Amino acid sequence: MTTGAVHSYDVSIGVDGPGTRFVAFLAGCPLRCQFCHSPDTWFRRAGTPTTDDALVAQVLRYQRFISVAGGGVTLSGGEPLMQPYFVRAVLRRCHDAGLRTALDTSGFLGARADDALLDATDLVLLDIKSSDPLTYRRVTRTGRLDPTLRFARRLADRGTPIWVRFVLVPGLTDAESNVAGVAEVAAGLPTVQRVDVLPFHRLGAHKYAELGLEFPLAATAPPDDALLDRVRGQFRDHGLTVY
Repeated sequence: MTTGAVHSYDVSIGVDGPGTRFVAFLAGCPLRCQFCHSPDTWFRRAGTPTTDDALVAQVLRYQRFISVAGGGVTLSGGEPLMQPYFVRAVLRRCHDAGLRTALDTSGFLGARADDALLDATDLVLLDIKSSDPLTYRRVTRTGRLDPTLRFARRLADRGTPIWVRFVLVPGLTDAESNVAGVAEVAAGLPTVQRVDVLPFHRLGAHKYAELGLEFPLAATAPPDDALLDRVRGQFRDHGLTVY
């Protein structure tokens, strides 16, 4: 039995594509992204201690519903790879139960994902925040880009399907050169199935206020349609399927 900390979970329609998914949001994240909409997941202490037995029991309550709907199980966060042993135990047991599994990660801690964990992972939702190390550091304040790129190449070498996620923030990640760089990275990974361009929003601003934190992008507006079209077009120009 493995112990971890879960911030929350839900059962959602179409969170990661067609079908119904059980999504568990694990507590703890080292990156502190400027656009993060869940600062309440940054700290392990914000989660509820639990075991893989308990979480898998919750998942299996919905097993028939999830399976019939063509969905699966996603471990998200925070950053789930802060708790690799717990993640491995949960994904393995869900995978063994016949459920499709997904790992939603920044890849920054990808070195913590051993082969056994990845063997139990059917899909990785990989958040590539920037292609430029300086921009990546602006976005995350503490992070480095190289670990994510190494993890992405490792996934591709293993044949693991990848959905790249890119958060589009005006004035932060929207530079044409930055987008082109992310597109080049994604296009160079043969197991990337799609790219999701996620428009920045301020829906989590109230959480910062509740926690007594300053929301660094409080004055930043979401991207308009013209910017979204330009960025999605840049990814399509690299032969990628874009949503």
